Amino acid sequence: MQLPREVIVGNGILNRVTEVTQRLNLKGAALIISGTRSYEVAGKKVYSLLEQTGMDPQGLLVETATMKDLTLIEEQIINLKPKILFGVGGGTIIDATKINSGKYNIPFISVPTTVSHDGIASPLASIKGTGKPYSILSQAPLAIIADTDVISLAPWRSTISGCGDVIAKFTAVKDWELAHVEKKEYYGEYAASLTLMSAKLITENASLIKPENIGGLHVLIEALISCGVAMSIAGSSRPCSGSEHLFSHALDMIATNHAMHGEQVGVGSILAAYLHGINWQQIRDALKQIGAPTTAKELGVKDSDVIKALELAPTIRPERYTILHKQSLNYETCQTIAKMTNVID
Repeated sequence: MQLPREVIVGNGILNRVTEVTQRLNLKGAALIISGTRSYEVAGKKVYSLLEQTGMDPQGLLVETATMKDLTLIEEQIINLKPKILFGVGGGTIIDATKINSGKYNIPFISVPTTVSHDGIASPLASIKGTGKPYSILSQAPLAIIADTDVISLAPWRSTISGCGDVIAKFTAVKDWELAHVEKKEYYGEYAASLTLMSAKLITENASLIKPENIGGLHVLIEALISCGVAMSIAGSSRPCSGSEHLFSHALDMIATNHAMHGEQVGVGSILAAYLHGINWQQIRDALKQIGAPTTAKELGVKDSDVIKALELAPTIRPERYTILHKQSLNYETCQTIAKMTNVID
């Protein structure tokens, strides 16, 4: 079980990088992995602060998390031999950092500049080019430094996506419970409760989540970190990823111009909640309140894409039992479900 030793969330707390590194007794070379924009808004400052502590920082810019990018990071690690990695950016940058952190057994610190999904604190990473449309187990961050002043500079849509990812945990936990009952799969009560608490925190505070309200952003960051911790406790993505994520992965494969991950799993959760026989309207209403998509049109995809994605979803990970595997889903059934939940007209 890997859990962060330090979690700092708040306004202007990027300056505490120095304090955190000294408290964790980090010395020597440090590799800062970031994108072009994230380096400007946060990475540059992390570099300067590390220099002030007497460490030897080096920066590396990557824009995606493909196998090519991972190779580039590996080369830098081999040459520099850093004692600590910093992932400064959104989920893609942090995923690229954590996968190399796990491979070379080097601790890493997560410095998110956006909060579009729960990858900022989880031990799982999604890498393009592996042939797997889902996350793989890697390494949890040693520390998380989430500066709301920095994160508030990101497009508001990324915050909406993060909210959608958290709200989707309602159906992820239901799928986990189902797999436990019907397939005798391990089910962790504590990890499930922690995840559900995060989802409830967002739905109950949906009115606070507005561009002008830093307090709402603070709530979201804490919820995303709690979800990441839940996955560390469970040792898998089970508490946070179920049928709604399979729907999202399938939609990625079908639609060329798909929406953000958190937006898609939010809609997927509406569909999954309907199949589970739970209050799908409550999930839809919470998504609407924060401005997240609830229909195919709002996702920017065709009605037929949603239907095909729901039909394809059970085949994405046959070993991960969900409500989609329990049901007999054909095109007509999926069309009916999508219409009943108003996801399509």
